[in-house]
Amino acid sequence: MATPFTHRKLTDVKDSAPDFGVTGAEVRFAKDDIGGEQTGISHHRLEPNIRQPFGHRHEKAEEVYVVVAGSGRMKLDDEIIEIETLDAIRVAPTVTRGFEAGTDGLEFIATGARHDGDGEVIPGWWAE
Repeated sequence: MATPFTHRKLTDVKDSAPDFGVTGAEVRFAKDDIGGEQTGISHHRLEPNIRQPFGHRHEKAEEVYVVVAGSGRMKLDDEIIEIETLDAIRVAPTVTRGFEAGTDGLEFIATGARHDGDGEVIPGWWAE
C-alpha cells in the first residue's frame, strides 16, 4: 500500500535543467520525490529574459501551469500570450508549448495526470 501522503520542498528536488543543457533556468520534476502514482508536478524558474530553448507536447497528458512569481510569455502552437502571477493556463495534450521570462523572471508550477514517456521535446521550436 502506498504512503497516504508525502511532504517535500520543491526546491529540494534535483534541478534537471543541466541534464537538458539549459542555462538560466531551474527545472525540478517532483513526481518520484513525492511518490506520485498518477500525478506529475514540476517547478520551473527562468531568470529574467530567458526563453526555454525548446518546446514540448504530449500525446495524452493535459497539463495546468500556474505562474507563482514574475511574468513573461507563453507560446501555445502559433499563439503567444502574456502571462503573470497567479495566471492558470490549461493546455491540451497535443499543443506545443514553451515559456519566456519577462524582465522580472518567471516561476511556475506544472501539474497534471502523469503518463511516463509521453512527452516530446521540440528543439529550437520558439525561434524568431
